[in-house]
Amino acid sequence: MSPSHVSSLRVPQRPIPAAMPAPRCASCHEARAALRRPSSGQALCGACFCSTFEAEVLHTVLAGHLLPPGAVVAVGASGGKDSTVLAHVLRALAPRLDISLHLVAVDEGIGGYRDAALAAVQRQAARWELPLTIVAYADLFGGWTMDAVARSTAGTGRSRSCCTFCGVLRRRALEEGARLVGATHIVTGHNADDMAETVLMNFLRGDVGRLARGGGLGSPGEGGALPRCRPLQFASQKEVVLYAHFRRLDYFSEECVYAPEAFRGHARDLLKLLETARPSVVLDLVHSAERLSLAPAARPPPPGTCSRCGALASHALCQACALLDGLNRGRPRLAIGKGRRGLDEEGAPPARPQGGDGGQEGVPASAPIPTF
Repeated sequence: MSPSHVSSLRVPQRPIPAAMPAPRCASCHEARAALRRPSSGQALCGACFCSTFEAEVLHTVLAGHLLPPGAVVAVGASGGKDSTVLAHVLRALAPRLDISLHLVAVDEGIGGYRDAALAAVQRQAARWELPLTIVAYADLFGGWTMDAVARSTAGTGRSRSCCTFCGVLRRRALEEGARLVGATHIVTGHNADDMAETVLMNFLRGDVGRLARGGGLGSPGEGGALPRCRPLQFASQKEVVLYAHFRRLDYFSEECVYAPEAFRGHARDLLKLLETARPSVVLDLVHSAERLSLAPAARPPPPGTCSRCGALASHALCQACALLDGLNRGRPRLAIGKGRRGLDEEGAPPARPQGGDGGQEGVPASAPIPTF
């Protein structure tokens, strides 16, 4: 056959099958389904999914007796998807729960990141007509911001621990902000994936104390601390994102500039690998933490009180005061992990938060660590 004949041949093409229409919503049986729930595979339309999501959060709150009627609830608002979804859901449920809400945001002092996130929180507060209070690390912690902490730890071998510093200080700042607005309870937007990552991290680090305290939906408020709870603890990250999508919520989605160095990222990667082999692994880990029981010899001693601020503490100083003590001594190693045994030693001359241009700013070097 000549080349001209070959080029003129046409291979018959099979018709492209028409796309199958989406199934009917398994709840209302009217609208077409917009998604299959990652947790159950149930096909739901957007409206029914959002209603189901809200009902499940309501069940978590009621079954766990998390927020009693009349509670003044401080919502930890970061501007991210989790706290945005939490605030939106609780605002919808507030009349039924008979609670009042107050957004409390924390300004950690992270240049180029936190300002945009706080702007998202301010838009949410205005749109939903919720009161908003912003507390800043610099005001609470003697001039220290996260950028100053990062500069102080650079070259010490602790630069990857910025998230450890920030987590401890943010927890204290949120407590102070909640007290400032007269709150009786604190809620945070930790979802099931967050909690599963925490369980993995504690296992990998061999942190028996935190494993023992990791179960449940929050803390009851021992030692004068305000009760805390996590109403989204059984909601997967995928469903939190889907709820934000269908409700068209405005939130800030960029990752913190210090997050790539965090140990949590390794736990997150491991969790994703495990989830491909066992899709239920996220909730399995969350429930395993609830049921974990330690032998009496392995249980940590009951916490005491911090000699400086009176907060719950497993040592002479609570974590926040220990971190600030190490930073002010110019020895941030003393504030984390085993290095805390050196907290009673004589350190280097007290340090001050460093400005972005290398100059000194903030409080005088001799200023005491603030009390709370």
